[in-house]
Amino acid sequence: MGNALRFLYGQCCSQPPTNDGDGDVALGYHGVSSTNVGVSALAQHLYHFEITSQVPEGLSAHVISSKKAQSKWYKKLSKAWRESKPPPKTPEETSTLILHTLQGHQIIDIQGLLSFYGLPIPPSLAADEAPQVEDGLMFELHTLPVDGKTVPDGDGVNVLVNTTDPRESSLVPHEVHIAAVELSLARAQRNTNMAAALDKQIKDAGYRVIKINNEEILARRYRIRLRGIDAPENQQVYGREAKEELVKIVDGKCLKILVFDEDQYGRFVGDVYCGDLFVQKRMLKKGLAWHYAAYDKRPQLAQWEKDARAQRIGLWGSSNPEMPWEWRRNHRQNRH
Repeated sequence: MGNALRFLYGQCCSQPPTNDGDGDVALGYHGVSSTNVGVSALAQHLYHFEITSQVPEGLSAHVISSKKAQSKWYKKLSKAWRESKPPPKTPEETSTLILHTLQGHQIIDIQGLLSFYGLPIPPSLAADEAPQVEDGLMFELHTLPVDGKTVPDGDGVNVLVNTTDPRESSLVPHEVHIAAVELSLARAQRNTNMAAALDKQIKDAGYRVIKINNEEILARRYRIRLRGIDAPENQQVYGREAKEELVKIVDGKCLKILVFDEDQYGRFVGDVYCGDLFVQKRMLKKGLAWHYAAYDKRPQLAQWEKDARAQRIGLWGSSNPEMPWEWRRNHRQNRH
């Protein structure tokens, strides 16, 4: 369910829709069901836009165009909605209206708008979604909420995984388990010296003890390198923008990470998903990373970079952006 829908569904459908016995889903409060909540959310936002000229909060996380451009979409959609006889009632009808009204706009924006409302994305638009998982998958991670302050750059994230996870639980060293228990006791007894020593022991082993909802959790720390892309280094032009975009995507979110490799720096290399969003796709489409073709041959990633180049989005607005691997090589040579 799209972000725009959660509040509306909670307000309008605090009781679940029921089956009327004939196979149809009965409507909840205000005629909103789980199947048409996206339609109702869009209608509500269009009505709000006509009064305030404000687009919904949160939409910018799903699209790449500015709020000024978003306002133009909502103006067009509001007019099309009013002129449709009758107005759309199903998610499919609403998707069709959006596609017809915003024809010629960037595909990634239309995809993001449909996703924001949880509306169906037709196959013609979904063709360049995340690549299918191929052979070579090592394991899959499901993280705790990410702290955006720990994101190092535009193509890396540091994550924590709860050790109650079935895969993790079998990997925790016995001495780390013991240290975590003793750390809780030391903190309860306010023995700060012992607590600091135990905390260091746990961190040195690659783990953390954190509090979530007043509950202490033993978690394993992973350093992740986003597979298939190379973002500008922090010191490069657009390095700061790339890092800020990645922080905006992952901060406070739980991620799914498909790990395929481990690099020479001890980072696990993987495909990163934030809900339904394939993070590498967002970075490439926003012109904030190169497809790392030397290590990744997936045609979808090459196409997303090509699309951003053609539209001169992000770093591609520069006449001759320096590739990060060349920047790193040059700076290594300069140090010698």
